[in-house]
Amino acid sequence: MKTGRLKSGVIAIALLSAAFGAKAQDKVEASVGADLVSGYIWRGQDLGGVSIQPGVSLSYKGFSLAAWASVGLESSDTKEMDLTLGYSTGGFSVSVTDYWFNSGNGYLHYGAHSTAHVFEAQVGYDFGPLAVNWYTNFAGADYAKYDGSRAYSSYISVAAPFKLGGLNWSAEIGATPWETAFYNKTGNCPGSNGFTVCNISLEASKAIRITDSFSLPLFAKAIWNPRTEGAYFVAGISF
Repeated sequence: MKTGRLKSGVIAIALLSAAFGAKAQDKVEASVGADLVSGYIWRGQDLGGVSIQPGVSLSYKGFSLAAWASVGLESSDTKEMDLTLGYSTGGFSVSVTDYWFNSGNGYLHYGAHSTAHVFEAQVGYDFGPLAVNWYTNFAGADYAKYDGSRAYSSYISVAAPFKLGGLNWSAEIGATPWETAFYNKTGNCPGSNGFTVCNISLEASKAIRITDSFSLPLFAKAIWNPRTEGAYFVAGISF
């Protein structure tokens, strides 16, 4: 999320959505997987090139605990590790995520003004044809106002899934509601002064059958960031 990360561009969103969208169940359910993506684009931010993104989750009666990571093939890419605790019931979901990046201090360093962790709260509702989510950083490395104070950097997302031509599609628009340099900080853009649309995307996915018992999910996603004037097209496979 900070300097160069894409929340698992195409996959992190898919993994966390699956964890948070799970229906309440009477037994512990677990899942593990990994994605190989051609680029790591997260909320309209370019966070790296070709990356491997493993994830694991546990869920029970609406509660979920998920771990997710991103490791770029280039040695210069920032490595990321995230832990998310969430709860969902019906279409409503709430969660807290601890993001950590190896570009700062070590994992166990939690100094108020020197930690590499960022803590984010999420609340959302999935209406079926439309899902709305709000994310706000409430602690950690989020001193991202231009005067150096805490920005409480936030991101609003509205996503709509649909089917067309035998594929599963999802259209999303995302924006930052107020001043922050946490998002949209690039060489030609210092961040956002106020409400700014920073992510317009369209994703298509399909499961490619390999055998009668095994299918390989494939996805492709086009992303535009009007604030930074960035445009990306990424693809990936899930294992």
